[in-house]
Amino acid sequence: MALGLKLLTVKRLTWLLVGIALLSAIGIAYQLKRLNQINAFNAAVTTGNSPATDKLSYEAKYAQAYWLAKKDYYKEATNLFTGLTQTSTPSNRAAVFHNIGNMFFLKALRIDAGNDIRARDEAEYLLTEAKVSYKNAVKLDNSNWGTRRNLDRVLSLLPEVPTLILQALLWAISLLGCHNKAF
Repeated sequence: MALGLKLLTVKRLTWLLVGIALLSAIGIAYQLKRLNQINAFNAAVTTGNSPATDKLSYEAKYAQAYWLAKKDYYKEATNLFTGLTQTSTPSNRAAVFHNIGNMFFLKALRIDAGNDIRARDEAEYLLTEAKVSYKNAVKLDNSNWGTRRNLDRVLSLLPEVPTLILQALLWAISLLGCHNKAF
């Protein structure tokens, strides 16, 4: 016991405590710097700007894709969102698929089809893409009621028989000359 007390002198104990205090101060300084970076990152993504730090993080890419979609740059947003589906957790992938579905759904709702067949086909295509995205999101996370509600809305807007299949059937029937025959 006396040997242990000889090694632990007041001078050595003081230097040990000073070292611990310096390491703690460095750790606190780093954490404060990181906290400021996080606050700046959050402020940037909230306003739709590119963050100065963590540019390659999932959150930065997600925020960038979200703001591109908000500004109607759907192709770029879809490309970014699609890239995020490869490298994230199931919950995050579900959120990505939900947002892809929202982009297609909102774009389809903006189309005023009226009697224009091409516009109707485009709206149907977009709604079908939204349905696929929402189904993927529900498979990954069935607990999101917003996704389930949007999927239900899309399904209610889609025809039971897709228009393109119906058109192809009518075209095939007309080629066969089966106009007067009942099926």
